[in-house]
Amino acid sequence: MFDYRYHALSLAAVLLALAVGVVIGVAIGDSNLVSSAKSGIVHDLSGEVSAAQHQSGQLRAKLGNAEALADDLYPIAVHDLLAGRRIGLVFLGSASDRTDGLVRDAVTQAGGDLATVVAVREPLDLPGLAREAAGTRYAALGADTSKASLQLVERFGDLMGRQLSSGGQAVERELLSRARGSLLSAFDGQLGRLDGVVVVHSQPPDTEPAEGQTTAAFESGLIGGLKSVGIPTVGVELTITEPSQVPWYQGQGIASVDDLDETAGAAALIYALAGSRGAYGVKGTADALLPNVAGSTPPS
Repeated sequence: MFDYRYHALSLAAVLLALAVGVVIGVAIGDSNLVSSAKSGIVHDLSGEVSAAQHQSGQLRAKLGNAEALADDLYPIAVHDLLAGRRIGLVFLGSASDRTDGLVRDAVTQAGGDLATVVAVREPLDLPGLAREAAGTRYAALGADTSKASLQLVERFGDLMGRQLSSGGQAVERELLSRARGSLLSAFDGQLGRLDGVVVVHSQPPDTEPAEGQTTAAFESGLIGGLKSVGIPTVGVELTITEPSQVPWYQGQGIASVDDLDETAGAAALIYALAGSRGAYGVKGTADALLPNVAGSTPPS
């Protein structure tokens, strides 16, 4: 049997839906309503942007104050920590005027003297080095690519490291001076006893495997020679250095600073040259921003 009540309810539902649709349509077409909603949204967003800009300004001011304080305290923190000390700077690869200037400024402000700056020619000129080493066992440098030859290159690097810090002995004592033309692409200052060395390692260029092995053997020997005479040896780089060379420094067992271009990095370098050991800076490989220098006093 046909149910009129069900039919009436269905018709009422349809009419209600139509009425709701008309109301929504009118609302959407109401330019005043849309404009009002838009204005409200814009007002809210403007308020949020203004608040964010104000907060950003406050943070910039605080950061500026913190940087100014650090700059003011830096000379006090490093005063005379390197007084009377002769420091060397060794570039393994191409030299950098910017890095040279940053190291020089830091060392000088701490009372030290950047006495020697050298850049090792890479890849090595083994034939030239062999000629300069005539009369010594190193005249055989580059004879072949055997394990024994790589060991000879490493021992030569060790000798150069010791002689760079005036640790060489006997007849080979002056070999660094003799081989300087073939070994170094840049030299500034005077050779003499050093009290600390800053090392800048460059990403090796794409070379033949044999050249890469030779370079690696020499570099390892050089760092070993510097360490063997007991002077602080610190590897450095800038915050923008890519790829980071800190893993290489860590592999060689020396201290490192990865933010030399920052005030904290300059301070970390000075404390590392004064004897602190660790990886300092702002990158993921760093142990800390700065060494723990509580109670440190300038050396007598």
